[in-house]
Amino acid sequence: MQNLTQNNVHNYFKLNGYHLNAKDLCRVAYSFIKEGDAYEQSIGEFFLDWFDKKDYIEMTTSGTTGLPKLVRLQKQAMIQSALATGDFFDLKPGDKALLCLPTQFIAGKMMLVRSLILGLELDVVSPNLHPLALNSTTYDFVAMVPLQVQNSIEGLSKVRKLIIGGAKLDSALEEKLLPLKTEIYETYGMTETITHIAAKRLGDSVFSILPNVKISQDDRQCLVIHVATISDEPIVTNDLVELLNEQQFKFLGRIDNVINSGGVKLIPEQIEAKLIGKIANRFFVTGLPDTTLGEKLVLVIEGEKQEFAPDFFDVLGKYEKPKEIVFVSKFKENENGKLLRKPTLQD
Repeated sequence: MQNLTQNNVHNYFKLNGYHLNAKDLCRVAYSFIKEGDAYEQSIGEFFLDWFDKKDYIEMTTSGTTGLPKLVRLQKQAMIQSALATGDFFDLKPGDKALLCLPTQFIAGKMMLVRSLILGLELDVVSPNLHPLALNSTTYDFVAMVPLQVQNSIEGLSKVRKLIIGGAKLDSALEEKLLPLKTEIYETYGMTETITHIAAKRLGDSVFSILPNVKISQDDRQCLVIHVATISDEPIVTNDLVELLNEQQFKFLGRIDNVINSGGVKLIPEQIEAKLIGKIANRFFVTGLPDTTLGEKLVLVIEGEKQEFAPDFFDVLGKYEKPKEIVFVSKFKENENGKLLRKPTLQD
C-alpha cells in the first residue's frame, strides 16, 4: 500500500493541458467557483474539499439503489481506490484521461482523484450527453454512463479504454459496441464502495474484483464486499450473485426486483438476458399485482405496439413467459441513465 496523502499531486498530472500543484489547484478552484459554469464550480468545490485539513469528504449518494443519504468517505480510502483502479486497468503516468461525469457524484470525483494520484493528463468537459462531440484528442482512459456512450459511438475510436457505470447497458447498445476496437468494461460499484470494486470486459458475464477487495455472500445469496481500506465493516448489498471463486462473480439481479409469481421466484435480469437480441427496442420485465398469482410477470417495451409470433418466447422457461406485454412511448431514467422500472409503468 503506497503511503500517499491528499496533498500528493503527481508531477505528471495535468488539468486541461497545464501542470498544476496543490496550491495552483486551489487558486484554480476559486476561479472556477467565482467565474465558471456549474460543472466547473462543482470541480472547484471538490478541490477545496480535497486539499483542506480534514481526512474525509462528505457527499450524498445518488439514490439509484435506495433513498439518497449523506456519507463520509475517507480521503485515504479514495486514494487506495484510485491506486487499485490504476493497477487493474494498467494506467500509467502521462496517460490522457477525460472527465465528462458530474463531480457531484462519486464517479466524477474519483476521476479527479485518479488523475491527481496516478499522474494522468486530465481534460474536463461539460457532463452532457455528447462528451466527445467537439473532441479531437485520443484518450487512454474515459468513464461514461450508458446514455453518453449511446451518443458517442462514432467518437469512441479515439478512446483506448472506456469504463461504463451508473446503469446497466441495454442489449441493443452492447451489440453496437462489441465490434469496436476500444477496450470497454462494465463496472460494478456504488458510492459506499468508493466507485467500482469489480469490472468485466464487454461481452463477458463474469466480474473480476480489483486489488484489495474480498467478496462473500450472505444468507440471501447477496454479495457482501470486504475492503479493509474503505470500511472496517463488510458492505452488504442487495445484489444476487453467483460466486465463481474468490476473485470472480456473476451478477444475477437485484433482490428488490425479484418477482414472486404464484410462489415461483423470478429474477428479471436473467429473463431479460435470454431476450437480448430478440427485441430491437429497449425493454425490461417487472411484476405487477395479480389477484391469483400475487404478482404477474410483465414485459415492458419502449416504443410502438408490435405483435410477436406464438413461438417468440420459446427461449424462456415455463414460468418466465410474460403474462402481459406493455408498451411505453418513452422510458423514464435517472440522471445516470438508469431505468426507473416502477415509475415508468405508473406515470
